[in-house]
Amino acid sequence: MLQRLWRAWGSRVPSRQHAADDWPAAFARVPVLAHWPAAERERLRQLAARLLADKALEPVGDLIVPRTDALALALQAALPVLNLGLDWYRGWHAMVLYPGEFRSRFTEVDEAGVVHEIEDWRGGESWTAGPLILSLSDVQAGGWGDGYNVVVHECAHKLDQLDGDANGCPPLHAGMDRGAWSEAFAAAFRDLRRRALRRLHTVLDPYAAESPAEFFAVASELFFEDPPALRRGYPAVYDQLGLFYRQDPARFWPAS
Repeated sequence: MLQRLWRAWGSRVPSRQHAADDWPAAFARVPVLAHWPAAERERLRQLAARLLADKALEPVGDLIVPRTDALALALQAALPVLNLGLDWYRGWHAMVLYPGEFRSRFTEVDEAGVVHEIEDWRGGESWTAGPLILSLSDVQAGGWGDGYNVVVHECAHKLDQLDGDANGCPPLHAGMDRGAWSEAFAAAFRDLRRRALRRLHTVLDPYAAESPAEFFAVASELFFEDPPALRRGYPAVYDQLGLFYRQDPARFWPAS
């Protein structure tokens, strides 16, 4: 039975052998990378190819994943670990793809300790000890520089979950100051919640005010999608993410 399932999946995802001609079209699907130097794009391409060899793509239902979409997904998933390495994505082995938003059921405990059973539509989901689950239509909507990137968002959750439940603080590198991280993120989180409650303009999607974990994931989206905006809005958060991801994507941005 499992062999039949793998053969069925294999017929609906692109081969793991990717011709050089496939990648330009994939990069074109992620316009935010057009700012990047050729050498950095090549490093990202190589890591994305390794990621696709390491993680299975598992379409749901009759979904057929075009080759270009699979490569564009891999490019976006490789972004957060470009200077960290694929070992930071250890403990999970598959990316499950729905054609569009999918219905998710989960439990949530409120501040009074009451457990609620919730059912919601989602574009992405990350399980602590399970696969990355994504909507292909949401994947296609990422990489355009508008701050939205469901792949980076869910991959950030995976990084956050490495030392247990997602809490907005992934395992920090040696030499990073946990106090500086906490101070930067806590101040920005308070500011965002205040602005969201008053319905004021926010640099980050107001969804980031849901929890510290969501703040980290949404801030990570903006860090790669529109780094100058994050650096202007929350410079301390940008600096801490730069230390964590070991990247400075704003330096690739054209001067405004």
